[in-house]
Amino acid sequence: MKDFINNIKADKLTFRGFIISFFIGIFTLLIILILYRNFPPFIPIFNQLPWGEQRLTETVGIFIPLAVYAFIFVLNLSFTSLIYSKNPLIARIVAAVTLILAIMNFVFIVKIIFTVL
Repeated sequence: MKDFINNIKADKLTFRGFIISFFIGIFTLLIILILYRNFPPFIPIFNQLPWGEQRLTETVGIFIPLAVYAFIFVLNLSFTSLIYSKNPLIARIVAAVTLILAIMNFVFIVKIIFTVL
């Protein structure tokens, strides 16, 4: 486990990318938890579906994008730890992609919150 983190800490750019991504995810979670009581019973999460009830999910569904992001974050962190010693460039690219996903997830959640409140 110690080597797991040390591989990523060796490159400051990769490490900072994952740290910033982690804090954006935590910030997103805090925003959801603070505003959770103000949400209506159903919220639109699935915007690509046809207009109507298919787009809606119960209020608990606001955690779906965050759960998917958390899974991808852990997967990318594990992959980066394994691949860093062989190819640091790919590790940096994965860290950048994780940061972009964190920002996109944050914007998606904020957009949903502004839509329903």
